[in-house]
Amino acid sequence: MVVQQSEEKIYTVTALTRLIKYALEESFPEIWVEGEVSNYIHHSSGHRYLVLKDENAVIKLTIWRSLGQYLRFEPENGMKVRAFGSVTVYEKGGNYQLNVRKLLPVGVGELEVAFRQLYKKLAGEGLFEESLKQPLPEYPMTIGIVTSPTGAAVRDIINIARRRNDSVKLILYPALVQGEGAAESIIAGINYFNSRDDIDVIIIGRGGGSLEDLWAFNEEPLVRAVVASKKPIVSGVGHEIDTTLADLAADLRAPTPSAAAELVIWDKRTLIQDLTDYLSQMSYSLEMFIKRHRTTLVQYMNRPVYQRPENSVREREQTLDNLMRHFENAGKNLLEKKKNILSLSLSRLESLSPLAILKRGYAVLMKLPGGETVKSVEAITGGDMVEAVLQDGSVTALIKEIKRA
Repeated sequence: MVVQQSEEKIYTVTALTRLIKYALEESFPEIWVEGEVSNYIHHSSGHRYLVLKDENAVIKLTIWRSLGQYLRFEPENGMKVRAFGSVTVYEKGGNYQLNVRKLLPVGVGELEVAFRQLYKKLAGEGLFEESLKQPLPEYPMTIGIVTSPTGAAVRDIINIARRRNDSVKLILYPALVQGEGAAESIIAGINYFNSRDDIDVIIIGRGGGSLEDLWAFNEEPLVRAVVASKKPIVSGVGHEIDTTLADLAADLRAPTPSAAAELVIWDKRTLIQDLTDYLSQMSYSLEMFIKRHRTTLVQYMNRPVYQRPENSVREREQTLDNLMRHFENAGKNLLEKKKNILSLSLSRLESLSPLAILKRGYAVLMKLPGGETVKSVEAITGGDMVEAVLQDGSVTALIKEIKRA
């Protein structure tokens, strides 16, 4: 079949694509689309790319970095979301996509999703572990408070301080506790009190509100600042049913700002009463001790040594004299015994001495020139020179004749 070219206008690819682009962008300047997330990519550039799909079709979505920084939760594959934005055509690729300006999870609030995701991330890093918690001082004297200067929280804390202990010093850092810039303002307060040496403990908090109202206390930078604080932090955010990530990271979590003040500010009257009770108990214990030991003390005081101490001293002196005489006699006897033993030993030693033998007319004969002692006639021959050692000197002789026994 031959197709006849009509006289109608023929479009280039670019021209047709631009017509389609114009038609789509004019027809769908703002639109909500609902579907399931797939192929989600958070690029290093900060842009986010994903595909939204249902049973029969898909559409590409782009979240530019400039808008993505306001996204409160991170999309996940398989998550059902609603995206608000405008349709645009990418001419070079010949495809269309949705430039997202707002993204909401379906079936659950975006803040709930953001809370769950951030909790999972920070818990995985161990930021909520008990091992990181700092102990609170027992008697803090200077307390830093980070909260709104006009809210009910600061008024409650001041009233409790007046009631429990007016000696405790409160220092307020006025901070935003809701809306844009609130997390940064609270962090600045924490850093300020960490820079002061006189601060013993820090209270951060505010009154109750919705999850949106309390969201500053769920911001990641604030949670990390709470964990990094060198001063112990007590959080008192919202009402008892409210729990924020800052609560979980704090060294101590109080259900309300008032409860935080009750936990931190020690009661002066209670301490005074405790000290009074302790002193009374000590006095009573001392009295009972004296009563229990009074009889024993009286018995000791009635002993002769206490009643007639001079007699006791004389008895001790007599005993000491007897001991001295005993030791003196024993020493003399021992010395005499040792002298007798020494004399006997010297006599025995002298009888065994070679000099004693020489005194009895004997001589020691030594062969010259070596000086060997001659013990037998076999050791010498005629003509040998010998030396005879006597008790008072020696003589030298020439052997002329040897007679054997």
